[in-house]
Amino acid sequence: MPMMNDQLNTGDECVVNSDDGCDLIVDIYPLSNYFFSSKPPPPPPAAVKDETLADRALRLKSKYEDVHGMRNCVEAVILVELFKHPHVLLLQSKNCIYKLPGGRLRPGESDVNGLKRKLLSKLSADDDNHQTDWEVGECIGSWWKSDFDTLPYPYMPSSGKIPKECTKLYLVKLPSNRDFIVPKKFKLLAVPICQLHENRKTYGSIIAGIPQLLSRFSINMIPS
Repeated sequence: MPMMNDQLNTGDECVVNSDDGCDLIVDIYPLSNYFFSSKPPPPPPAAVKDETLADRALRLKSKYEDVHGMRNCVEAVILVELFKHPHVLLLQSKNCIYKLPGGRLRPGESDVNGLKRKLLSKLSADDDNHQTDWEVGECIGSWWKSDFDTLPYPYMPSSGKIPKECTKLYLVKLPSNRDFIVPKKFKLLAVPICQLHENRKTYGSIIAGIPQLLSRFSINMIPS
């Protein structure tokens, strides 16, 4: 699994073929086109530091009850080419948990604006001043949780309860080159999509489902 300076890179674009509206083309660029470095991590919130999974479920439940709303999250699917095979960029924390770049939306924030804010926070310099333009493409999938301590599913829960959390995945297009600056608490990895396929034990349901979500796209690997 390739890694550079505790981080990695991405390139991905979606274009509809004019001859066939069902044929979606994703252009991706070589990993070697991108530069990687690190930055100090932000201080963790007092409520999050050293919390267990059970603590996290209780914290989210408390927030849900306070605001009477569903927790909405957005995550980026960013692709790069390596060894003539598409790779997905993942963040890995010190406890070996894999994540897609992204996070929770603020109240009233749109999916696109929220995802751009999270990408600036996790993959750009702190003094970027929004100079890096992240091109957010189409939503390729949604996952739902009926409770905060349950597994996510790619469909609305049938329990009759209001969902507690919704996570949407968006394709994010990279230019042919870019600098990635990642907090030191994360490693940015490029993982081949063949390694993700149905590997829920290692990557979780959402990441393991990405290859299937990408199966309707034609991936065009552009050489350096």
